Amino acid sequence: MGYLATLAMVDKIIYADLPRSPLSAYSWANGLTAALFLGLSYWQWGQDRLKNLYPIIMIALITVTPILFHHLLLPKLPSGPLSNAEGITLRQWPIHFMGLVLVAWQYRLAPIILFSFGTAALDLGTIMIFKPANQGTFTVLAFITLIRTISFLVIGFFINRLMTRLRAQQDSLQQANMQLRHHASTLENLTISRERNRMARELHDTLAHTLSALSVQLETIKAYWEVEPDTAQNFLDQSLAATRSGLDETRRALKALRASPLEDLGLVLGIQKLAESARDRANLQLELTLPGQLPSLSPDLEQCIYRVAQEAIANVLHHANAQMLTVTLDFNQDGALLSIQDNGLGFKPGKKNLSGHFGISGMKERAQFVGGELRIDSYPHKGTTIQLAIKGNFNEGDHLR
Repeated sequence: MGYLATLAMVDKIIYADLPRSPLSAYSWANGLTAALFLGLSYWQWGQDRLKNLYPIIMIALITVTPILFHHLLLPKLPSGPLSNAEGITLRQWPIHFMGLVLVAWQYRLAPIILFSFGTAALDLGTIMIFKPANQGTFTVLAFITLIRTISFLVIGFFINRLMTRLRAQQDSLQQANMQLRHHASTLENLTISRERNRMARELHDTLAHTLSALSVQLETIKAYWEVEPDTAQNFLDQSLAATRSGLDETRRALKALRASPLEDLGLVLGIQKLAESARDRANLQLELTLPGQLPSLSPDLEQCIYRVAQEAIANVLHHANAQMLTVTLDFNQDGALLSIQDNGLGFKPGKKNLSGHFGISGMKERAQFVGGELRIDSYPHKGTTIQLAIKGNFNEGDHLR
């Protein structure tokens, strides 16, 4: 439609001296055809009902109609550039090209050949019927039509090959996605099966052994209770010791089976829970600043940030004697920054052996493991600030949580 509007403006400039040019009616007729074509392309009911016939109708509309308008609406062409039969034929090329694209996109090579030669035959046939031309003009028209036909064959072939490859790639991608989903499902089932087996081993090695031993000892106590009370008392003491040991082992197994707060809650909620728990336990005034959405982070990076926050907040509880706690976590294009600040007793980092003081050595090792840096600012009676800085460009548009 933009192409036809441009042609209409050019014709108005070229044929400004004519009171009414036949080209105006030609432009309006083709414009209405283009508008009808555009409207039908959104006609879902027609697409559903006509099915395979629908694209054929659309191709015929965009191809046959301009050729008929050419000869029915232009009985006599005004003199001027691009107003003769050859010029009108050239004008129709972009419109016919739309039909070629539809044919090459929808069908295979044979319909492309049929479309190219069919439009050429229709164009030349209507010229011979409606406007018999002299031999020279007909030769020029035949030459232009031949060039158009060859061009349509070449362009249509490449478009068709491109669409064929695209469809093949789409089919291959769908198969790969199906295989990937199948692999993910298999891996999930295998992981669940392995976890069940691990839980079964843990429960067998703790509860099953403990209860089995207790059952035997209780039967022994029952047998000796009236006959040898001292022996029964000895077995009872052994049973109590075995019960305590089994209880400890069961707790250890359950702790190993439970997800850590980081796995259970995520990084943001995990740090929030640490800070709020410290506030409630020590009656602290808490200032908490956490991101609303978390960028994509590796598990090692999440583990480092969480463990450093956990150790720093624990130090505030056990050693700082503070009244205020400030916890800040921020992500930007420069990197990640975790800050834990208190107004407690503080210390002199430069005069202390920090390798075993307040777990600082462990926090530094974790920071170095992920390529980060741990900074400590502290002064006696002026509080402490621990900052974990990790350089990197964290894309806030790619969110996991």
